[in-house]
Amino acid sequence: MVAIGQLIDSEPERALEHARYARQRASRIASVREFNGIAAYQLEEWSEALSELRAARRLAGGPGHLAIMADCERAMGRPERALEISRSEDARLLDGEDAVELRIVAAGARRDLGELEASVVSLQIPELDPKRQEPWSARLFYAYADNLLAVGRVQEAFTWFVHAAHADDEGETDAPERLDELVEQLGGPEVADELVNEAAAAGLPPEEEEADESAEAEGGPRDQ
Repeated sequence: MVAIGQLIDSEPERALEHARYARQRASRIASVREFNGIAAYQLEEWSEALSELRAARRLAGGPGHLAIMADCERAMGRPERALEISRSEDARLLDGEDAVELRIVAAGARRDLGELEASVVSLQIPELDPKRQEPWSARLFYAYADNLLAVGRVQEAFTWFVHAAHADDEGETDAPERLDELVEQLGGPEVADELVNEAAAAGLPPEEEEADESAEAEGGPRDQ
């Protein structure tokens, strides 16, 4: 189990080998099945991941890893089942990052089904606030931008890719690259720069926004 935790990010293949061995030796331990499921998911072994995470939940209970399970269903071409998971009683028990991640997966499932507008609306939740910088913010902003782009709302998509890039301290997304791709569609660098400035202003925390407005009113320089 320790080896799995140490290897899961750097050497996922070896982590999965350890996980499968642990499962052979202790298949009735929920954490063993959970680790096996996560390791399999990392290597896109969708069926194995789903089976192991289901087993972990049967053994331990609780709503754990619903987003991963729903994503496995999507990857196996079953978006309807992904949406069923997102509507389940267990899904209502989620909060914070787990709830947001499941929302993102469910929005992707709606896109798979051709429900493009619904995928946009489903992500319009209180957490979709550029002034909030939570661990999940970059992924949520990015998913919203990507869905806006899918329905042809290019300018709005660009703005939310800006928010995603600003929130993405860990480099989890390719938001900067997506922004570069959209510059020409928007009419060139000048238009893009204007949108970036507007997005930056919209993303200021309340206290910084008030200070910024005060500096403008006094004719003084803005804080950098």
